[in-house]
Amino acid sequence: MPPTTREQLMTAAFDVFQRDGFHEVGLEQILDVACVSKTTFYNHFESKDDLVLALLSWRDRWWRDEFVELLRRHGGERPRDQLLALGPALEEMFASGEFHGCVFVNVAVEYRRAGSPANRAAVLHKQSMEGVIRQLAAYAGASDPTSLAQEFSVVLEGAYVTRSVTGNPKAAEIAGRLATSIVERHLPAPAPLA
Repeated sequence: MPPTTREQLMTAAFDVFQRDGFHEVGLEQILDVACVSKTTFYNHFESKDDLVLALLSWRDRWWRDEFVELLRRHGGERPRDQLLALGPALEEMFASGEFHGCVFVNVAVEYRRAGSPANRAAVLHKQSMEGVIRQLAAYAGASDPTSLAQEFSVVLEGAYVTRSVTGNPKAAEIAGRLATSIVERHLPAPAPLA
């Protein structure tokens, strides 16, 4: 099924924003890339800021689903193994060629004023991602799922920023080692196979 005009606009905007930044990109540039008129744009969004918020909501849902799927693909069905799969999951994401930094980190940097709608969307995304990890930690039997999730989140954010800023090809591998250390500290050792 071909994308709707709204989806076409969001996809085009996402690509341009990731490459050039949110404040640097004007509406005309988005319209050119999406191949739509101003009238068509305003039929779907009230403003560029409205587009940014819609895009962040869309990416939030997409990334939470994608993150869970990456962990499952690399770690299998057991929550502990999914947590241990952070390194390979990040490696796949970084190697895809589509990683240009975390859009939510980029938004938080460009929209620094706490409480602004875009900044708030970035904060909510980071909280929801921590929630995904906390839930996995609870399923895995962590005595303190919140602490595990907080530590894991810092590792995850560090990997995003390190890969984005320095291009360090070992960022995922390093994050994987740190994640393993966190899991081993917070989770009981797995029962031996019978």
